[in-house]
Amino acid sequence: MKIAISGKGGVGKTTLAGTLARVIASGDHKVLAIDADPDANLASALGFSIEEVNKITPFAQMSDFIQERTGSQKGIYGGTFKLNPKVDDIPERFSLSRENLKLLVLGTIPEGGGGCYCPESVILKFLLRHILVQRDESIILDMEAGLEHLGRGATKGIDAFIVVVEPGSRSLQTARQIKKLAADLGINQVFVVGNKVCNADDEEFITNNLEDFKVLGFLDYDQDIVAADRRDQAPFEVNPKIVENVKSIYANLQKELVSS
Repeated sequence: MKIAISGKGGVGKTTLAGTLARVIASGDHKVLAIDADPDANLASALGFSIEEVNKITPFAQMSDFIQERTGSQKGIYGGTFKLNPKVDDIPERFSLSRENLKLLVLGTIPEGGGGCYCPESVILKFLLRHILVQRDESIILDMEAGLEHLGRGATKGIDAFIVVVEPGSRSLQTARQIKKLAADLGINQVFVVGNKVCNADDEEFITNNLEDFKVLGFLDYDQDIVAADRRDQAPFEVNPKIVENVKSIYANLQKELVSS
């Protein structure tokens, strides 16, 4: 299954992405987790150590490698470069690995080429297209709310798009915006997971105000998750309750996709 997860900053989408990746990997499935959020912290949510995290160079910052693969000239935008660079070896070369799980950190496009048709943008989109369409393991994609990394060539490989929300109006508004962006890219399977839920009123607030979304489940607000984040521990390793919640969310997602 190939799942993209997005949401307003701070809603806990990385907590869901990391825990979901660990849940799937624990069932003897190979998982490639991709951090495509500018505030990259999926590594710690997956349980990689500080020492391992410090070794990571986001792929978008590998300017020499990108120049080699695209044939571009460093520091020059608007020149000619390859539109179909070789990318199939990148996940193995640049991923952190543990057991059934790999992590690839994409990073953000440098400011000088932000938003443009530049080599960094082209190779990131081409890489995602290859991963989502050609690779056969489960994919968990931790996205920023803007979906800048995605293009139509990649979206046909996505089975589901999950928007993480919290019980607040701004978060729900972001969910509606993300759904529109997803539809513009041809993604119709868009679901919601509620996070930081304290009681039934919070669940009802989310459900009643997002009637055009299918809600897969909820994650309770839990101080253990906050404490785990401060210690750079994976929620999967310290909080059995959230693991059970995520297992239920994953089961509900599978049912929805089978019935659609």
